[in-house]
Amino acid sequence: MKACKISDSVLIVNYLDGNQNSLEQLIHRHKNRVFAYILMVVKDKQLADDIFQDTFIKVINTIQAGSYKEEGKFIQWVMRIAHNLIIDYFRKSKRLPVIDNDNSEYDIFDTIQFTDLSVEDKMILDQIHRDVRGLIEHLPKEQKDVLYMRHYSDMSFKDIAEHTDVSINTALGRMRYALINLRKLIEEKEVILTR
Repeated sequence: MKACKISDSVLIVNYLDGNQNSLEQLIHRHKNRVFAYILMVVKDKQLADDIFQDTFIKVINTIQAGSYKEEGKFIQWVMRIAHNLIIDYFRKSKRLPVIDNDNSEYDIFDTIQFTDLSVEDKMILDQIHRDVRGLIEHLPKEQKDVLYMRHYSDMSFKDIAEHTDVSINTALGRMRYALINLRKLIEEKEVILTR
């Protein structure tokens, strides 16, 4: 008779109920896959060990804080944490400056460059694009629409004004407020938008 495998969600519940062995089982179940992914990307065993430990420390802290939402996707969630920690490492290792949000001439889209990228740079750039799109979703609809039309559809402000049935000054104003609000969101959420 085959023993039935306890699901990740049951192990998490058992761990929260005080069963430390459940956490060990959970880590043991997924450690090879998580470590292999980290090592494949960073190509340094000691660094991979550090990121692996940081990943599971974050996992444990999130579970203990009651912030983990069980959706049957535990391993995907853990891999996402590992991925984000790898990106953080690559950003910090290049000693990139933090964006000065006091500069009113700063345009978030100036940070996105297109050149031949290393694997690490491509991962960071992909994350920057996801971060920017995520931040844009927090904007009011009118600002979001103007921003998408201008930067993703490459429309002129005249075309945007005609398309949205507003004056050019209104379209320009919406873009201005969209960028101001994005800068505030970057600061609040401490998002790094540089490679």
